[in-house]
Amino acid sequence: MKIILSVQPIRFPLTGIGRYTLELARHLPTVSGVEDLKFFGDSDFVPDLPSADDKASKPASLVTQLKHRLARNPLLLDFYRKRVHTRRGKALEGQGDYVYHGPNFYLPPFPGPSVVTIHDLSVFTMPERHPLERVMFVRKEVESALRQATILITPSQHARHEVAEYFNWPLEKVRNTALAGGSEFHPREEDAIAPVLARHNLTPRGYVLYTGTIEPRKNIVRLIDAYGQLPQNLKSHFPLVLAGFKGWNNEAEMARINLAEREGWLRYLGFVSDADLPVLFSGAKLFAFPSLYEGFGLPVLEAMASGVPVVTSNSSSLPEVAGDAAASCAPEDVDALAGLLQQGLEDEEWRAEAIRRGFLQAAKFSWKRCAEETAEIYRSALAC
Repeated sequence: MKIILSVQPIRFPLTGIGRYTLELARHLPTVSGVEDLKFFGDSDFVPDLPSADDKASKPASLVTQLKHRLARNPLLLDFYRKRVHTRRGKALEGQGDYVYHGPNFYLPPFPGPSVVTIHDLSVFTMPERHPLERVMFVRKEVESALRQATILITPSQHARHEVAEYFNWPLEKVRNTALAGGSEFHPREEDAIAPVLARHNLTPRGYVLYTGTIEPRKNIVRLIDAYGQLPQNLKSHFPLVLAGFKGWNNEAEMARINLAEREGWLRYLGFVSDADLPVLFSGAKLFAFPSLYEGFGLPVLEAMASGVPVVTSNSSSLPEVAGDAAASCAPEDVDALAGLLQQGLEDEEWRAEAIRRGFLQAAKFSWKRCAEETAEIYRSALAC
């Protein structure tokens, strides 16, 4: 079995899709039956995986700005897309005995079988929660990929059924391969994490953590509203800590963040480095992730693997990822969320059981298994 994997999504600092692509690239060579694995970059084959030190692995702001400007003009967008597809298609000529995998929604012209990973449908089902240029670009690319793909991959069973129904695809041609937390997410002794936390003015077990982009889909305003209902002594002793890039259309989120920071019970750290993030997880008293919609919800597993109890929502794929190890409620129910947050801070019996179940739940997921299941999908695509 010979495989071409697009490694274009591997840009540092890694997104969830970048992590998924990187882990596939690392683990596929260990899977039985993989004869050859080639990496395809922006428009040609690359000899090695991108690294954090590689300038080419970092987002190019000028290119990003150009895409945004093009995307606002449908004619220019189509011209740009067709030009890129033509260039990639030429680089892939004569590779029809390989199977091509696009791990980030997109597929270039390819002479052989191909699979594409569709992580979620938010640009289709909730376009108001994305910039217009992103919606236009991703929709065009997904529609193009669907015309070519042999098999679709999704990161959860929820996404699998959603994708099959939305695009009217046969369910047997939409496969699920679950993601996993990285080995860097594990429990740590307080003495080991205290120096890193001190740089962020935090103490071990002295805060509640949220990680992710600050944008409407993540339900940040309701999380802050719920936390604001907690007794003052709890909020003062365990501030809510938010870590992540500022996203799009986040004026309401930033206004609530600024107000809560002035009141003294919230800290917004912004982007946290890949080196510090696992330490931030392991030092938390509780992890809160009440997202409105997720294709998977990787931070839930990362918290569980770190030995931290989780409060999340019961929407989209999150019940599938959290299993019976987390406390959950409807993402719109602020009062219920406040109650779960207080329980997560005060109920030691619940906390101990949540930690125990969290370890068991996180252990069900691994990147090795993800790679093995993905390789099985490649075999199916080659047999079609």
